[in-house]
Amino acid sequence: MLLRMMDAGRGRFALAGAIIIAALVVLPVAVLAAHAWMADVEHWAHLAQFVLPQALRNTVLLLLGVGLVCAVLGTGSAWLVTAYDFPGRGVLAWALLLPLAVPTYIVAFAYLDLLHPIGPIQTALRTLLGYDSPRQFRLPDLRSLQGAIFVLGFVLYPYVYLTTRAMFLTQSASLLEAARTLGASRLQVFREVALPLARPAIAVGMSLALLETLNDIGASEFLGVQTLTVSIYTTWTTRSDLGAAAQIALSMLALVLALILLERHGRRRQRFANTQRMRPMQPHRLHGLPAAGALVLGGLPVVLGFVLPTAYLINESVKRLNLVGSISSALLQALGNTVLVAVSATVLTVACGLMLAWAGRSLRESTRRLLPRACVRMASLGYAVPGTVLAIGLLPPLLWADRVLGQVLQYSGLLLMGSSAALVLAYAIRFLAIPAGGIEAGLLRIPPSLEQASRLLGESSGRTLWRVHLPLLKPALAASALLVFVDTMKELPATLLLRPLNFETLATWLYAEAARGTYEEGAVAALAIVLTGLLPVILLARTQASRGHH
Repeated sequence: MLLRMMDAGRGRFALAGAIIIAALVVLPVAVLAAHAWMADVEHWAHLAQFVLPQALRNTVLLLLGVGLVCAVLGTGSAWLVTAYDFPGRGVLAWALLLPLAVPTYIVAFAYLDLLHPIGPIQTALRTLLGYDSPRQFRLPDLRSLQGAIFVLGFVLYPYVYLTTRAMFLTQSASLLEAARTLGASRLQVFREVALPLARPAIAVGMSLALLETLNDIGASEFLGVQTLTVSIYTTWTTRSDLGAAAQIALSMLALVLALILLERHGRRRQRFANTQRMRPMQPHRLHGLPAAGALVLGGLPVVLGFVLPTAYLINESVKRLNLVGSISSALLQALGNTVLVAVSATVLTVACGLMLAWAGRSLRESTRRLLPRACVRMASLGYAVPGTVLAIGLLPPLLWADRVLGQVLQYSGLLLMGSSAALVLAYAIRFLAIPAGGIEAGLLRIPPSLEQASRLLGESSGRTLWRVHLPLLKPALAASALLVFVDTMKELPATLLLRPLNFETLATWLYAEAARGTYEEGAVAALAIVLTGLLPVILLARTQASRGHH
């Protein structure tokens, strides 16, 4: 009886924490809806006539183009390294993840200089073809919708590659061998057996890639593509029109909802019914010219999405350091700001994720009510809200909180908006789903008998969490903290809108330098972000290698 009462108390405490966290996540969307509703109708008429048609058209075309590129590159490369064996396959299997280490705006930043009419690539091509001037031969301008599709597609395809290869690795070899014995070619086996089974995984990967596309602001603005995200940012920064920005943001949220529904639709028939260990497929060995062709074909996305931009950044950083001799104090200050905000956001986000995961475990054992489940689900939806939309929704409540705090503390400045606290809160809401999901998966692997034994020995719920669960959750906590830390370092849209005056991070420093066209100045900051982004990619590569081995 005593244990039941303690479990009930633990459930009520967990429920209260889940409700508070869920309210903070839902608050920006509710504020957006209120401001959009109260905004002048004339604003909406102007937006509907002059802004939304072009922005919506560009956004939809960008999503379609990026989705097609990601589906082809991700699915094709996943099948190539799973179904075929050739020299270099082992390296290629993890190298295909490397573009995830480079944010989209950094790749756009690099390619703007690499593909400039007098840049190194076009100059080399004209030399090979015998032309003397850009007037005689030049590639299509990268500052276009097609250029944005190219950049975003070759950076975001690993989302599809990750999920689809995991599905291919778990497909039973007997199904594929049965198709082969019935006379199907290898292409037919892929098209008619493997691909239909992998559709749910492709839908999940594409939804993640398209959500990242919607969140992008740097690459789209650098390349001159007026998307909904860019429209929200320019409407707020140039016109200071919160109502109009909120109306555009709600239109963008409708697209986000459509993508989520697409992902759910892709998984609606996903079932697991195998009761015995499946035998994985054996890759077909390639030799000679086919093996070389497979290596070149599989390596092309890595070269275009990672090798070329990173080589450019290294070259420009070396040139800059040789010229100046040291890193500027302003850049060092931006690096310090980035690390400080990222560490603070990581601690807060992982702590909230732990509370959510613990709430889900406690409530799952003690109650089946709809409210706890809804709170835990809603608190993990922040990742689906683009950074620009989240920042616009947080502005009014943060300003209201600053006014209240100023009256209570007799302070005339801005405590939240005038410091990095607003950024930390936005990052925590945006990336809460990462630790919540990772820690929940870790808790599911801990047998309930360990907790029950601890409670029978007289330990409280809190001490059981501290002495039993947390030591066993160290890998999940470390992985979640690493992913959140790197994501906060790369986040650009929310940082641009919520940073205090004279506060620069590496991402905003790079954005400012690229806007001014001083690529050498921004290369050092971009290289620092890329090197940090390699950490979670290495973690993902090790996970993929473990899956392939088992």
